[in-house]
Amino acid sequence: MAPSGSVVAVAEKQPPLDPAEGQGVKSWQCLVFYLCFYGFMAQMRPGESFITPYLLGDKNFTREQVTNEITPVLSYSYLAVLVPVFLLTDYVRYKPVLLLQGLSYVSVWLLLLFGHTVLHMQFMEFFYSLTMAARIAYSSYIFSLVPLAHFQRMASYSRAAVLLGVFTSSVLGQALISAGQLSFTMLNYVSLGFLAFSVLLTLFLKRPKRSLFFNRSMSAYHATTPSELDRMAPGSPGKPAGGKLELTLLAAWQDSVLARMLRELGAILRLPQLRLWSLWWIFNSAGYYLIIYYTHILWNVVNPTRDSSAVYNGGADAASTLLGAVTSFAAGFVKIRWALWSKLVIATVTVTQAGLVFLMYSTSNIWVCYATFVLFRGAYQFLVPIATSQIASSLSKELCALVFGINTFLATVLKTTITVIVSDKRGLGLPVHSQFLVYFGYFLVLSAAYFSGAVLVGLQHCRRARPKPLPLAQEMMSPAEALGVQDGGLDSLQPTTPPLPPEENSQALGPATRERSPLPEEKA
Repeated sequence: MAPSGSVVAVAEKQPPLDPAEGQGVKSWQCLVFYLCFYGFMAQMRPGESFITPYLLGDKNFTREQVTNEITPVLSYSYLAVLVPVFLLTDYVRYKPVLLLQGLSYVSVWLLLLFGHTVLHMQFMEFFYSLTMAARIAYSSYIFSLVPLAHFQRMASYSRAAVLLGVFTSSVLGQALISAGQLSFTMLNYVSLGFLAFSVLLTLFLKRPKRSLFFNRSMSAYHATTPSELDRMAPGSPGKPAGGKLELTLLAAWQDSVLARMLRELGAILRLPQLRLWSLWWIFNSAGYYLIIYYTHILWNVVNPTRDSSAVYNGGADAASTLLGAVTSFAAGFVKIRWALWSKLVIATVTVTQAGLVFLMYSTSNIWVCYATFVLFRGAYQFLVPIATSQIASSLSKELCALVFGINTFLATVLKTTITVIVSDKRGLGLPVHSQFLVYFGYFLVLSAAYFSGAVLVGLQHCRRARPKPLPLAQEMMSPAEALGVQDGGLDSLQPTTPPLPPEENSQALGPATRERSPLPEEKA
């Protein structure tokens, strides 16, 4: 359709690009650079890899206290603060939560340095859970600064800054311990100095004017027209509804972002790929973080040395971060039919993780422990970007945030339940070696479930691909007679057109036909 004359005239009369707009582009680019620098500095905690040997050595806590009384508090408190911090992050527009995260990190290291009781260390775990819950503020903050077209690139920059900060911090910590002969206590003072500097950087961050849910623009807020609200309201126009207040509250709820997203979420849950990768996120993330929480305690069991220069936890963390970044990058180049091969890929990675956890449990060599931990993290990080893209490919930005928030919350609930049963002294209170045997069984059961699903998908695919056998009476006919029977009477006299290729044929179907015949991904 050709544009009308008035539209063309308006287009010709548009003024050239305002120089202020170019200054605006430079402004948000500077903000993104500063945010990435802040993200790098906030990860500079060189003492983090050595907290467990510090508690067991310098602080003289027993292994049972660290395993069954101190560490479980991290799971409990994280579950308690996850949803409130998530909502607070959007309501106060990111910057105050980033400041809360920085102050919580400072509180963690102050308690590490000056705390002496189990209760102090439990408070330390509580503040650390606040820092974990507040990580959503950094990852979401950047989306409020940049235009939509630059989201993917800017997100990669911020993620790269975080990974580079974690890697640099681990390498620096290991170098100060091994080459600089620094004690764990002095290393924690160095970490405290870096964290104090990151808090100062937070003060100079710009506070955005909008956020994803609570502080949206007025145009987005009033996107629903009154006629749409009338159609969504219960009852027919002929029937008298309730009072004006009830109608106002109902309309406000139905017009709310959360209500619309919940309705959309109920509809998209029928997508099999979304269900599959969300279940992977919930179950595998729970097991992954349990291994992360307790692996440093296992290393101390395998290598119970008090010589700080012989502890290479920082090197293992640096290597696992680097391998995780490489595998995440490599995952972006994997091009397969995910509707067909997803379950098999997940099953293969999960059974590999189960084998690595069993090696951690059975070995008495600390270097084997380090190597298996590095490979374990790399395997998990390989699937994270795949799961992210598979979940987010059919969702809006707001709905994507809601789905990932629900998945993370359910994974935290599962992780906390396992912690109560397996780790807590009020439950089984298992030593760390026995816990890893339980985690091996957990990943083994998951891999068996995924392999079973992969076999079912393969059988369904073969059944659909196999040609259907002809009836016996039709099998006895000649090819010409069989063609006449298949075409059916007068239909054989009609001119035929060659069939469309599968992709074109699917595009030619109308909406009603598509709804009645599910897509191959839905059947899978």
